[in-house]
Amino acid sequence: MTKSKMANIIIVDDHPMFRMGVRMYIESSCNDICVVAEAESGEKLFLLPQLTTASVVVLDIEMSPGMNGIEVARRLKSIYPDLKILAVSALTSQEVVEAMIDTGVNGFISKSKGDYETLANAIRTIADGYEYYGVDISKILFNTYVAAKKTVKVTSEFTAQERQIIELCGKGLSVRQIAVQLFISRRTVENHKQHIFEKLGIHSTGEMIRYAMVHKIIRVES
Repeated sequence: MTKSKMANIIIVDDHPMFRMGVRMYIESSCNDICVVAEAESGEKLFLLPQLTTASVVVLDIEMSPGMNGIEVARRLKSIYPDLKILAVSALTSQEVVEAMIDTGVNGFISKSKGDYETLANAIRTIADGYEYYGVDISKILFNTYVAAKKTVKVTSEFTAQERQIIELCGKGLSVRQIAVQLFISRRTVENHKQHIFEKLGIHSTGEMIRYAMVHKIIRVES
């Protein structure tokens, strides 16, 4: 298995205890992730010289005073389009999740469980060029978009394997996990996802999940 490349990250959060907890976990447990800087606000983030060389920004959504995470993400993607953004927040309403996905973030996980291992895995996945959406984020989208009748629409627009990949993405599985479950390579999963994106005229996993829910391509777990 190909080893993940080093991820140089910046943590942006107005809670110093959260920043300290993430830094301590990464420094003690992750030799492939390096915290190169921290910022307590969006305004201070854009003053950091490390911003030009970082690979991933771990970004909180609700910060005060000043810019919120949605505004920061939009500005980051405008100035540094190749920079990866992982949204990490206790705010996981449908409106917030949609707004962050629309900014072009590369992943979104919830703070609620305080799971640093999941955070580290999300950082690695995003640094490797893939997207990462936590299981709980997918469930929020399920509850928002899918009707009570839990059926799967069989459509000729997608191949059987493409439908499998759409459904597994909807369950919150990463590209790596999907590859293991389907006994194919990560590159094959990404190629299938790219074909799906082209068919739908979209650009992200989040958009794909929303489409699949609206059209009942994804089966919702009870």
